[in-house]
Amino acid sequence: MHVQPYLFFEGRCEEALAFYGEKLGAQTQMMMRYKESPEKNNACADQPGMEEKIMHASFRVGDTVLMASDGMASGTPNFQGVSLSLTVDDVAKADQFFNALAEGGQVQLPLTQTFFAKRFGMVADKFGVAWMILGGLEHDKPA
Repeated sequence: MHVQPYLFFEGRCEEALAFYGEKLGAQTQMMMRYKESPEKNNACADQPGMEEKIMHASFRVGDTVLMASDGMASGTPNFQGVSLSLTVDDVAKADQFFNALAEGGQVQLPLTQTFFAKRFGMVADKFGVAWMILGGLEHDKPA
């Protein structure tokens, strides 16, 4: 069994893929626009202006593959109740990723040292995706 996040960016998917590529080193593995769909009776694809929108994409962040779409392209992504957790060994990388995701977003909990990590912070990026950034986990220390 395998569980993967599927993010609906409601018309901003291509922008999000470029953002995560620049800020996190994400690599887009596959991208299909609605106009490229082999099924021509697609309710979304038949709407005016949807031809160039992203029907489906997959992208890799580190070892994780996420999926994404423009969905119905309503213009208002809604990612309530879910956070993506990004964990790195290097504290400097945690700082870098946190600051990159905070550009145009909203810091919910500034990066700080905790009992479980040298760095922990929470941020919603400019698309509204919530991230928990962890760096230098304390349980990784040798006993």
